[in-house]
Amino acid sequence: MSDELKRHPNPPLDPEKGNLEVNHPQTAISTKAVNEPTTSEEKNNVIVKEIPVVPAPPGSPPKSKQKASRWIRWQLWFNTYRKFFVLSFGINMIGLGLAAGGVWEYGERYTGAIVVANFNVAILMRNEVFGRLLYLIVTTCFAKWPPLWFRLGCTSVLQHLGGIHSGCALSGVAWLLYKVVYNFTHMKISHDAVLIMGVFTNIAVMVSALSAFPWVRNNHHNVFERHHRFVGWIGLIFTWVFVILGNTYEPSTRTWNLNGVDLVRQQDFWFTVGMTVFVALPWFFVREVPVDIELPSSKVAIIRFKRGMQQGLLGRISRSSIMEYHAFGIVSESPKAEYHYMIAGVQGDFTRSLVENPPKTLWTRELKFAGVSNTSTLYKRGIRVCTGTGIGAALSTCLQSKNWYLIWIGSNQEKTFGPTISGLIHKHIEPERLLLWDSKARGGRPDSMKIIKEAYEYWGAEVVFITSNWIGNTEMTEGCKEAGIPCFGTLWDFSWAWLSIVVLV
Repeated sequence: MSDELKRHPNPPLDPEKGNLEVNHPQTAISTKAVNEPTTSEEKNNVIVKEIPVVPAPPGSPPKSKQKASRWIRWQLWFNTYRKFFVLSFGINMIGLGLAAGGVWEYGERYTGAIVVANFNVAILMRNEVFGRLLYLIVTTCFAKWPPLWFRLGCTSVLQHLGGIHSGCALSGVAWLLYKVVYNFTHMKISHDAVLIMGVFTNIAVMVSALSAFPWVRNNHHNVFERHHRFVGWIGLIFTWVFVILGNTYEPSTRTWNLNGVDLVRQQDFWFTVGMTVFVALPWFFVREVPVDIELPSSKVAIIRFKRGMQQGLLGRISRSSIMEYHAFGIVSESPKAEYHYMIAGVQGDFTRSLVENPPKTLWTRELKFAGVSNTSTLYKRGIRVCTGTGIGAALSTCLQSKNWYLIWIGSNQEKTFGPTISGLIHKHIEPERLLLWDSKARGGRPDSMKIIKEAYEYWGAEVVFITSNWIGNTEMTEGCKEAGIPCFGTLWDFSWAWLSIVVLV
């Protein structure tokens, strides 16, 4: 095991904002002497010697890391998210083909029910109440005692439920398009109002779905939110009108059956009720709450809220009750603590406004949603790795459990993130389960895989959780996969799938 893990490094001056540094200046690194004889007086002291690093010749290219094999990259790319997507979307497309070919009578007759059933499942997978309930059941029933492969599977399924969300959402769009086309091909028995509402519903649903593609979300967050949320709500209203019109019009008699009894007997009516409940439920927990904002540096805002939280949760905050919500990891000493915190790194207009114009109150959903760290209770021991502002999602797990080892790679941590976060770390995390790497003080970023491998062996860990940027996440997850270390990294959107496939070839 490396000396960096055997001793607790001197408290770093301060951490990094949120990204791994890519520069590698060559400086001397302070480390503990290895295999040196010690006297009885020296046993309780840390022996330190300076190991000079010879600077690289000017103009020499930086040493590049070996690229992971295609098989490793394929396994990471075709993760549980994409498996869920392929399964849900594939089954739907088979059913759609059978219905269009006249083979599956139910699919042809009850297309509307299949449309809203898919949307129902898609919305349910993103519903915070359902998610918290699912995490609670899994973490309560399967903590530590089942085989490791089963617990890893539980974490993977919970982390990648978004694959079902995406698969069912796109399937619902496809089924809706088929239904509208079917209605137009049978115009003689379809009322104009049904045809028009079918088109409007299709347009609204398509706009909502397209706005959720990662390129839009990552580069135009406000555009994504306005269209995905508000056009989605309009689509829900149109769906109600479409379902009611379609189920009350009698093509055989060309009359409207306004008997509500027949309407409530239809499957698509109750599926639409479910959609409405799942969409509306999280908004009942929205509250405007007082906050205190600490500004340790121009790069970070530490937002303090009242009451403690359990580990592994994330919260959404906004200056408005319905607009521009942003999710951040929650830092809390325990569920019974007086406060919990969010760490917001300055990366866009919203987070910059927190620094430049700190608010006294913020809107938030009192019911927080669970992240992958919430499944840390499934494991006997684990390693929590994070870079920069990723500490916000990682810290609570190590604060609330002595079975987790924290590795935080950053730059000027204490100066950038301030005394509150540093104080929580040094108060609750013992030196033997903590490694803070100050890339500025140490002359560059570390060999992250070397650190992870040695910490994994030293700590007797079962799993590694990683929160980092795209480059850091890719490097560490590929390295862990090659080393046979179970790990879960930052989940990047499905949209990257179509781009990253090129990298695999």
